[in-house]
Amino acid sequence: MSEFVPDVTFVVAAYNAADTIVRAVESALRQEGVAVEVVVVDDRSSDGTVGIVSTIGDPRVRLFALEHNRGPGGARNVGLAAARGKWIAVLDSDDTVRPDRLARMIERAEKSGAQVVVDNLDVVSLDGRSVRMFSEAELVRQPLLTLAAFIGSNVIFRSQHNFGYMKPVFERRFLEEHDLRFDEALRIGEDYILLASALASGGRCAIEPSAGYIYHIREGSISRVLKLDHIDAMMSADEAFLRRYPLDVLSERMQRKRTRGFHQARSFLLLVEQLKKRSLAGALKAALADPLALRHLHMPIAVRLRRLAARSAETAPMTVAAERSPLGGESPHTSKG
Repeated sequence: MSEFVPDVTFVVAAYNAADTIVRAVESALRQEGVAVEVVVVDDRSSDGTVGIVSTIGDPRVRLFALEHNRGPGGARNVGLAAARGKWIAVLDSDDTVRPDRLARMIERAEKSGAQVVVDNLDVVSLDGRSVRMFSEAELVRQPLLTLAAFIGSNVIFRSQHNFGYMKPVFERRFLEEHDLRFDEALRIGEDYILLASALASGGRCAIEPSAGYIYHIREGSISRVLKLDHIDAMMSADEAFLRRYPLDVLSERMQRKRTRGFHQARSFLLLVEQLKKRSLAGALKAALADPLALRHLHMPIAVRLRRLAARSAETAPMTVAAERSPLGGESPHTSKG
């Protein structure tokens, strides 16, 4: 009997996803017009995720339980290695996909001669409201995603929504030929580096304007809070990316903007750190180091510094925008696993 060869392998990295994993897996299994398998990689969960997946009575579901936590990139790499499909789709354990998503995306990729394809997505908030991330008309006008456009869209502070949110579907052979895998050192931004590397390797990326991916915001997502070590890790990953891939002129220009954005975000977070410590000297030093970082505070800096100087016992604790991602809501190109 020949081995089952699916059109698509869904790779689902799961960490403490007992409350959402069945919903995610079942949405993948409901794909119409394509043969699928679902590879669930449990990243050493401490809840009942493994047991719940084990009870899913569908031979198309394969479970890999890791002995040690490897982070979203490491867990997904296990899934990539196990995948048998011609195409690989990454699905977060708390998200879902519409039944016709993969058939539409594969058709779009094949018509475009693409090795990668992305689509629009709907964002469902904690209260159940759904918002379409991109205008379909906007995506129709941009049938292919270039490296320059992708980098330029992922400049921190520039926009709430960017192409880094899109969940790519990759041709497995292309990933293997170019030795492309997730960066396991990153806990945030590993999605971005993989797609950027695929584009820099000559991958053609088609855009499907309709929304097939449903992005569920939930409390406790890794991407909810942007921290200084996240910025440092992403800057380091970008440096490694630039050492590996030569960029065209426009992509280099976009990369410089992205790098400046990271420096500005770093200064902003340092400023916030000093404000939270109620350190007047530290806040002034951080502000002078990068005055542009000040414009991202919700209140004028003079008001904050006066409060710090007064050190009034009645002053309420200060809250600042950087306690969440500077991009507003979720941060870009992140995993929630």
